[in-house]
Amino acid sequence: MRKAASICCIALGTALLLAALFLVLHNTAEDRKSGETAERLLDALRQEIPEYTGPSETALTGESGDLFPEFETETEAAAPETITLDGNVYLGYLSIPELGLELPVLRDWSYPNLKLAPCRYQGSAAEDDLILCAHNYDSHFGRLRELHTDSEIIFTDVTGAPHRYSVLNTEELPGTAVEQMQFGDAAEWDLTLFTCTRSGQSRVTVRAARTEE
Repeated sequence: MRKAASICCIALGTALLLAALFLVLHNTAEDRKSGETAERLLDALRQEIPEYTGPSETALTGESGDLFPEFETETEAAAPETITLDGNVYLGYLSIPELGLELPVLRDWSYPNLKLAPCRYQGSAAEDDLILCAHNYDSHFGRLRELHTDSEIIFTDVTGAPHRYSVLNTEELPGTAVEQMQFGDAAEWDLTLFTCTRSGQSRVTVRAARTEE
């Protein structure tokens, strides 16, 4: 009986090790595939984004040349420009020099979209409340913990305009802390990046503030 029990324990242990190995290999393959996909999409997107030459006179003074143009409605201000390629709608692309990352950003988040690239969770760069989410692949947001205070993040919109940010802090929020993720202390930050931890129970969250452009 003891011998049979030992054999069962060994077999079970071997099965668990093989299952863990399979999971690691699967995740590694998914990470590599998503990274390659994002790189391909970014190349196509960058070909469509014009070279930025600075804010236009119209943008500074309004369509009529007025120094005090009428304010946009909330709906107009909250509707960022986009580029659509092969059915995917993009807001622009994200650069994190310290991590060696450049990734396209999709306008709408969904689980299929997250397989491709980071996605807008809510907000916009124009309104200084942009929140981006992505998978915890190393090729996406898996290395956010490596960022520190003053790390640079750049979001380039589809007009070619760069929006530069400096990291304020990194925190870990429970997966249920939706309001804290969305609002937090909004007076202090203009950009949020987040991804789930390996366990999926929490969210690694980076807050950043706009810097001089």
